[in-house]
Amino acid sequence: MKKVIFLACGLLWACLAQAQNPQWKEINTPVKASIRGLSPVSGQVCWASGSGGTWLKTLDGGLTWAHGVIAGLDTVDFRSIQAFDAETAVVASAGQPAVIYLTRDGGSSWEKVHHESAPEAFFDGIAFSGRKKGYVIGDPVVGKWMILETMDGGATWKSMDALPDAEAGEAAFAASASSLVVTKDGLVFGTGGSVSNLHFYDFATQSWSKKKTPMIQGQPSEGIFAIVQVGKKIVGVGGDYTKLEQREKHALLYENDAFGIPVSAPFGYRSGIAFWKKKKLLVAVGPSGSDCSLDGGENWAAFSPVGYHAVKVSGDGKALWASGSGGRLGILTY
Repeated sequence: MKKVIFLACGLLWACLAQAQNPQWKEINTPVKASIRGLSPVSGQVCWASGSGGTWLKTLDGGLTWAHGVIAGLDTVDFRSIQAFDAETAVVASAGQPAVIYLTRDGGSSWEKVHHESAPEAFFDGIAFSGRKKGYVIGDPVVGKWMILETMDGGATWKSMDALPDAEAGEAAFAASASSLVVTKDGLVFGTGGSVSNLHFYDFATQSWSKKKTPMIQGQPSEGIFAIVQVGKKIVGVGGDYTKLEQREKHALLYENDAFGIPVSAPFGYRSGIAFWKKKKLLVAVGPSGSDCSLDGGENWAAFSPVGYHAVKVSGDGKALWASGSGGRLGILTY
C-alpha cells in the first residue's frame, strides 16, 4: 500500500513539474448545450457540437464563436464531429434520426450525406485516418455492429463489408465519441453493457477478432467509454456513469495481446481520454474531474476538479481541448 501511495505521489509531482502545473483555461461560449462532440484543428481553430442540434466554431482560441443549429434539427444531439480546417467538418448524431452531415463553408450550410433508416440505429463515435479515410461506429443492428466508412472525407458513407458480431446487451457509448480508434494496422473499438470487449479489425486480412476486457461490466451503464493509442498500447477509461466516484475496474491497458490495469487509476468514472504526443501526456476527463499520466497510463494523478465530457488533441498536435456541459470548453495551459 505504501508503495502505491509513493508511486501516486511521485507521479503527481512529476506531472506537475514536467507539465508546469497543468490546468484548464475555461472558455465560456454563447451556447448552453451539452457539448460532447469536439474536434480542435489547432490552438486557435476548434469545432464542437452537441445537444439541440448545436454546432460552434472559434478561429481565435475561444475569444469569439460562430454557432448555430445544424439543418434546423434542434432536437438532435450531435455527439460526434470531425473537423479538417476552418471550413470543413463532419458531424454524426446520437439517437434518431441517425444522420451524418457535412459542411464545406464553415458551418453556414450543412448537407445531409447519410441517413440510417433502422429504428435502432445510434451513432457512437467517429475516427479518421488522414483527411479522406474515416469511420463511424454505431450500436448493433440485428446482432451486427454498425460500422460505416468513407474514403472521400465524409462526402459519402457505406457499411463496411465485414461487420463484427455483437453479444446480447453489448453496446458502445457516445459520451465523448471516443470509443473507436484507427491504427496503422486496423480499427479498435471498446464496448460495455452486458459485456466489455475490445474489437479489432485487421486491414490486411479484413477480419475481426475480440477480447473480453477486465473493465467493470454487466449493467447498461458500465464498460469502456473511451480509448486512445499510445505507441503500441491501447489505454481505455470508463466505469459506471451512475457512480461518478467509483474507481474499481474503470481503466485498462492493452499491449502485446494482454490486458493490464493501472497501478494508480483515474479518480472516478471517466468519459474521455486523449494522448498529447508532443508532451507525452495522457489526460482523462469525466464529470468529477480531470487526471493526467506521464507513463502511458500506468499511474494517474488528479490535477483538476473541473469536469468535462470529452478531451481531444488538436489536429496539428499543438493544443489540447476539452468540452462539457452548459456550453463549456477548456484549453490545457502550462
